[in-house]
Amino acid sequence: MDSGDIMKFLLTSSGISNQSINDALVELLGKPIAESTALCIPTAIYPSPNGAAGAYNLIRGLAKSPFTELGWKSLGVLELTALPSIKESDWIPVVRGIDALLVGGGEPLYLSYWMQHSGFADILSSLGNETVYVGVSGGSMVVAPNFGVPYDGLNPPVGREEGLGMVDFAVIGHLDNPDMPDFSLAGLEEWAAGVPGPAYAIDDQTAIKVVDGDVEVVSEGHWKLFTP
Repeated sequence: MDSGDIMKFLLTSSGISNQSINDALVELLGKPIAESTALCIPTAIYPSPNGAAGAYNLIRGLAKSPFTELGWKSLGVLELTALPSIKESDWIPVVRGIDALLVGGGEPLYLSYWMQHSGFADILSSLGNETVYVGVSGGSMVVAPNFGVPYDGLNPPVGREEGLGMVDFAVIGHLDNPDMPDFSLAGLEEWAAGVPGPAYAIDDQTAIKVVDGDVEVVSEGHWKLFTP
């Protein structure tokens, strides 16, 4: 693919959390959200405590991260763990025909594993610039080359330490979130030290927009770029 055919990305910490990020999403879609179709991917949340409830809240638009409840023209759910048992002809055309992929947060190593194991990663890499990838937290992390965190065993015990490498930087969200003390600036600086490349730490009011490989930070909050 040439650079004009690469999928667009909106990588967020906490969804479409303010007007600036909403405007960036509409710009990437090239039309109003009400005229756009979307698929929600909840897979990353399952290894988390109360993961089943988290998936339900994400799909229903009840999560803390504004995402599925934005007034999409249509909204479907794509569960990656089910794809190996489904005919490709039943899901690949759906993915190719969608305007936005809404990839929820959770465990990025688990998500990366299922993106690869299901064959979804291959389809994702072939989508053109009419598709917008919108990530939340772990759903944003997974498109990086790596996560800067070790595989320490999951339940269920599957994971993949490598990301998809669809962007050339790492990203982690929830900077200075008061409910997440490990995500202080000092804590995320320590995380970035394990990343062999540029790494963005973003707060819940910040997103990273990537178009044709060009990176733009969209923020009503604060963020930090760490370089090796």
